[in-house]
Amino acid sequence: MAKRKPRKTNTVRKKARKKTQRNKSNLKIINIVLLILIVTLVTSIASYFFLLKDEKKELKPTIEKKVEIKKDLDLNNYANKKIEKYFMDDSNNLKYEEYTKEFDKEYIHKKQKDSKKSDKQTNKVVKQEKRSEKPKLVVIIDDVTLQRQVDKILDIGYKITMSFLPPTKQHPHSAKVAKGLPFYMIHFPMQAQSFKFEEENTLHVGDSYERIEKRVRELKKAYPDAIYTNNHTGSKFTSDEKSMDYLFKALKKYNLIFVDSRTTSKTVAKKYAKKYEMPYIARNIFIDNKKDFNYIQTQLKKAIKISKKSGYSIAIGHPYSITLKVLKESKHLLKDLELIYLSELPFLPKP
Repeated sequence: MAKRKPRKTNTVRKKARKKTQRNKSNLKIINIVLLILIVTLVTSIASYFFLLKDEKKELKPTIEKKVEIKKDLDLNNYANKKIEKYFMDDSNNLKYEEYTKEFDKEYIHKKQKDSKKSDKQTNKVVKQEKRSEKPKLVVIIDDVTLQRQVDKILDIGYKITMSFLPPTKQHPHSAKVAKGLPFYMIHFPMQAQSFKFEEENTLHVGDSYERIEKRVRELKKAYPDAIYTNNHTGSKFTSDEKSMDYLFKALKKYNLIFVDSRTTSKTVAKKYAKKYEMPYIARNIFIDNKKDFNYIQTQLKKAIKISKKSGYSIAIGHPYSITLKVLKESKHLLKDLELIYLSELPFLPKP
């Protein structure tokens, strides 16, 4: 019996060895299979990213085109959006025109008072003819540059005189927008005493006659149908003797008549209008120094009162949405007046 035990032990050992070898072989196969699966997975992932990259390359020109188109659209509309922020957003408290104390003052032409005295010396027939005429009101809207502003102004329903800013990078199409209108003016940028938002090519005190004459020529070319121009800002420029002398000389050369916005009480425009034998025209009242419905309508009522007293008045506003709203909704106040373009004032040259 002692001799059989070793045989049994050897057999068991052999079986265990074979089992271990089989297990190792199976484990090896499993490892190989896993390795193949991992390699396949990595290859698939790598292929996916390569394909994605190729697709991006193919799509890139299309995407770039879209971006370019969008960029172009943004550039085309940038100026309009920026200007709209100034003109059409009632929450914006910035004033596009300079603000001076003169904005709050009414101006009555001395000539009107003199003519009233002379009326007493005329015969009764002339008096009756004058009384039968309705008082006249000229409403000028400054700082016009956009087609949508023009559309809203035309929608008011009566004659409004639009005064256009010269074309610049910010509003390059202002001259094109004016074409086709029955009447318009040029809103001529001139130096203010202090103003942050100065327009390109603003005339300055100290500019030579050549510089001023060139600018007037450029504006006449841009707005060939214009006969009248009024100052945009200009409290410093319009109070300077030499500057205004040069300006009126150039305006006369190109058949342009100056309308004094009266941004300063020190304006010398009247003196040089007389020197160059041109009519002196000045606004009577600004209507929208405050962007408030009641305020603007009250200012409009003051203009109406001046018209009834003096025969006519000139009121200036801006293309703020609230201003245009007031003008459109105040037709009932204007029933006793004749709304006319500036050029239709009886003592002014016709276009």
